[in-house]
Amino acid sequence: MLAGVLAYTLWGFFPAFFPLLEPAGAVEIVGHRIVWSLVVMAIVLTALRRWRELWAIDRASWARITGAAVFITANWGVYVYAVNSERVTEAALGYTINPLVSVILGVLVFRERLNRPQVLAVGLAVVAVGVLTVGYGHFPYLSVILALSFGLYGVLKKKLRVDPVIGMTGEVLVIAPLALALLVWLGVTGAGTFTGYGLGHSVLLATAGLVTVVPLLLFAVAAQRIPLATVGMLQYIVPVLQMAWGLLAVGERLDAVQWVGFALIWVAVIAFTLAGRAPRPVRLGGSSPVGVATYTGPDKS
Repeated sequence: MLAGVLAYTLWGFFPAFFPLLEPAGAVEIVGHRIVWSLVVMAIVLTALRRWRELWAIDRASWARITGAAVFITANWGVYVYAVNSERVTEAALGYTINPLVSVILGVLVFRERLNRPQVLAVGLAVVAVGVLTVGYGHFPYLSVILALSFGLYGVLKKKLRVDPVIGMTGEVLVIAPLALALLVWLGVTGAGTFTGYGLGHSVLLATAGLVTVVPLLLFAVAAQRIPLATVGMLQYIVPVLQMAWGLLAVGERLDAVQWVGFALIWVAVIAFTLAGRAPRPVRLGGSSPVGVATYTGPDKS
């Protein structure tokens, strides 16, 4: 439980970290996150002596790992852009609707079933996005891209039968050559910032790898040791902290329509969570339970 709370709390305070990396742009920051994450994971696998497990991964798993790497890279890039553009509340919205997007993907990809209250909750979330579109004056595309990219990342991770530490190492490994080539190109053309803004800036860019890896490893520990339903509820720490940071630290403001949209989203999330709980077994005269419901809502792993 502690590992889960720490993981989501660290993710919740990411909006406080990435502005420190300016004047580096979103693309350069993502490149450093990938390359330095690989360095950290290489140290971890060396310490655990688990390199053989990585090289033993079959081709089908490598294909899923590659797909997962593409989606998580896109997610990182859009998130850093949103935060450094002072659109933290849009980023928070993305991670608020992410569980509901995961539900829709579960229905479409894994043929999971929803009960009627859950269908209504998803419908309410769609209405909320429409309200927010009016409030923002444009479709909240950053929020939707964040939710979709992380949702599709989750779909591929669900199909992947590889240890989380090994899988994460594989993800950064397959995308690292492109990230490294990008950083070299930025350096050669003078568009990079790694060496031109002092030692402190260089160290901060390098720590992006550690900042990326630590919460992911804490999450892996939590996911293996506490119920999935608990993990699902803990994830709401992230949008709450991000929203608070955007409003209190960054100084973003929401108008009345946007507040209504966010309120509808949270009502949809709470309603969906409550609708997914199985009812208590019905007992007649102390006999064995009858009519026990076995459906507990879609698997969000």
